Amino acid sequence: MLGVIGGSGFYTFFGSDARSISLDTPYGSPSAQITIGAVGDHEVAFLPRHGVGHEFSPHTVPYRANMWALRALGVRRIFGPCAVGSLTPELGPGAMVVPDQLVDRTSGRDDTYFDSGGIHVGFADPYCPMLRAAAADLPGVVDGGTMVVVQGPRFSTRAESRWFASQGFTLVNMTGYPEAVLARELEMCYAAIALVTDVDAGIDSGTAVRAVDVFAEFERNLVPFKKLVHEAIENVAGAQNSCEHCLPHEGVQLPFDLP
Repeated sequence: MLGVIGGSGFYTFFGSDARSISLDTPYGSPSAQITIGAVGDHEVAFLPRHGVGHEFSPHTVPYRANMWALRALGVRRIFGPCAVGSLTPELGPGAMVVPDQLVDRTSGRDDTYFDSGGIHVGFADPYCPMLRAAAADLPGVVDGGTMVVVQGPRFSTRAESRWFASQGFTLVNMTGYPEAVLARELEMCYAAIALVTDVDAGIDSGTAVRAVDVFAEFERNLVPFKKLVHEAIENVAGAQNSCEHCLPHEGVQLPFDLP
């Protein structure tokens, strides 16, 4: 089974024929019920990251519950569609990007399952190369980029935007961490697919980012963005489980069994 975690404005993925499942986890309830349907030959579990009515701000999303619930259902590969701001004029609203790196600028988020035991997790390359290729090989998709993840719920100041851009970061987002590292801890392949909704405030000196504009831009591009996610899923080889890149615990005794 594959998983899709929908971002801001991406609250549904299937029609009325999908079935819904409610799960509880050791970390509480996930953001919403998980719906299960089919995309091509794949069974797919969909979870809206912010809830079906956007009840959760980026810093309050129950990330650990979300990832645990998907793994417990049998998901081993996840696409994480998300809205992002651009830190470069070359990527304007409507661009679709598959990042290959992230930078964590969040604080205070529960970002590990290993609250006990001396466990370390390799994360040099945070995204699954096989899932990345399934999405990045599609026409019109930008392959690669560094996504800096900020705490939110506020947007960046102009000075912060310029600072991020000066470091070579290309995208800014509020939810890409800890989702990616929790997937790695649970040995699930994970790749983000980003839809640019705005040029960040420090890059476009004439405007400031407003939530209403971000949601409107996402809505304008939602149909082609969902189509891209469908096509990426269809590109994934059916027999593959988690790839070796996303199995960091080989030879390590974990303090608990993975679900």
